[in-house]
Amino acid sequence: MPQVPRPAGPAEALSPAPGDPDDLEREAALAGLFELHYASMLRLAVLLGADDPENVVAEAYYQIYRKWRRLRDIEAAEAYLRSTVCNLTRMRIRHLQVARRHVVNPPDEVVASAESTALLHDDQRVLIDALQQLPARQREALVLRHWLGLKESEIAAAMGISCGSVKTHTSRGLAALTQAMEARR
Repeated sequence: MPQVPRPAGPAEALSPAPGDPDDLEREAALAGLFELHYASMLRLAVLLGADDPENVVAEAYYQIYRKWRRLRDIEAAEAYLRSTVCNLTRMRIRHLQVARRHVVNPPDEVVASAESTALLHDDQRVLIDALQQLPARQREALVLRHWLGLKESEIAAAMGISCGSVKTHTSRGLAALTQAMEARR
């Protein structure tokens, strides 16, 4: 009796075909990208206000894995990853805002993950709390500018806005952050 081929399982579907140099190269490049940038992408998601930064970063790496062949410039992978983390965080925050409007009894306190807590020192908590009070776009602009040290054009690309809007969000964010920090003294 002829054997019927069985469908590939999840592990087999994700693993590269033996000897396929393109897939092996992609796997190696993504492993290197993960090793170099995971911690900074996780911090970025935390600073942007993601409630589940580990999942946001994991999804960003999955997105770049899926689109690797369409990536024109491999050197742009970090920028693509950073932009994806920003977009996914923004989408997650919007989703949570809508979901919280429809909750009968909203939770009293949001519990941060162990990794998120470990990343932040006590002296940074005041600053992080003040950052969390800013509008999302101002918070993104400030984090990308002052934490990552990106140029205005890089911030504009990551946020999907013009350079002028980056200047506006950064200026307004700094003013609001300064006012909030001075009020806490």
